[in-house]
Amino acid sequence: MVSVALAVTEGMLHFELSVAYEIFASVPDGVPGPWYDVSVCGPDAVRVGRFRMEPDHGLDRLPHADTVIVPGWADVDVEPPAALVDAVRAAHEAGARVASLCTGAFVLAAAGLLDGRRATTHWAHTDVLAARHPKVEVDPDVLYVDNGSVLTSAGKAAALDLCLHLVRLDHGSAVANTAARRLVVPPHRAGGQAQFVTAPVPARDDHPLGALLPWVLERLDQPLTVEDLARKANMSARHLGRHFRAATGTTPLQWLLTQRIRRAQELLEATDAGVDAIAEATGMGTATTLRRHFNRTVGVPPDTYRRTFRARSAPTAG
Repeated sequence: MVSVALAVTEGMLHFELSVAYEIFASVPDGVPGPWYDVSVCGPDAVRVGRFRMEPDHGLDRLPHADTVIVPGWADVDVEPPAALVDAVRAAHEAGARVASLCTGAFVLAAAGLLDGRRATTHWAHTDVLAARHPKVEVDPDVLYVDNGSVLTSAGKAAALDLCLHLVRLDHGSAVANTAARRLVVPPHRAGGQAQFVTAPVPARDDHPLGALLPWVLERLDQPLTVEDLARKANMSARHLGRHFRAATGTTPLQWLLTQRIRRAQELLEATDAGVDAIAEATGMGTATTLRRHFNRTVGVPPDTYRRTFRARSAPTAG
């Protein structure tokens, strides 16, 4: 069972803390095995937003956790408490995976965990983060950045995206999608998507893409083109592109490729189908095409992804 420690002190934002607690402390239906062991770690009593709370453990518990989550930091003009910074640094040195939500990146940066690494935070504070910590490669245009043992997210909704990304890494796409459905949020927004889009998802039934996206997801095995999507949506390809950019922050083809890769991940996790069969089922055509796009998007070949996922998902003693 993966232990998750939520690091809190005076001045934390309650939304990001609540997001992390909701995702990691609530077991989705049908999870085949242990979920997370979640604890809140901080001083004796802290104010989070307008609320007072009593942590389960002190900050000295962070180095004993497998994953440490640092919620948003309310006042970026004030340096985060040294005790929190030291505890987060000690946790990382002890081997913990450390993730920040929103302006929690300022805590990770103060601990030196972002030096020489690409990172993000809420778009309104990226300039401040870059100026204060020049060794950090600040990317203002993405939802989250995964550096393996150190992860950072943009603001608010992107905190959900990063937490679901961690669930996907630990438990697979199917479980992460179940958790997303329970929260009534999109099952997967890739970290590289733009932070600021007009409408992150088509929220209304009468949205121009409201009927199109489910139609596409049911036909990922087919060689769909932008013209096919535009014809189904009853609009020009150029008009379709504008709607896609406003709704998803990306192009129709990039969105379609992302869905094909996500379906390939699900099949690699849940079936023994060969790469050729998965390439056909996801509309990639050939195993060579699937391997090229999968490796570029996920960072490893399909076969390696399958072995890594199954090794990670295998039951362990204790």
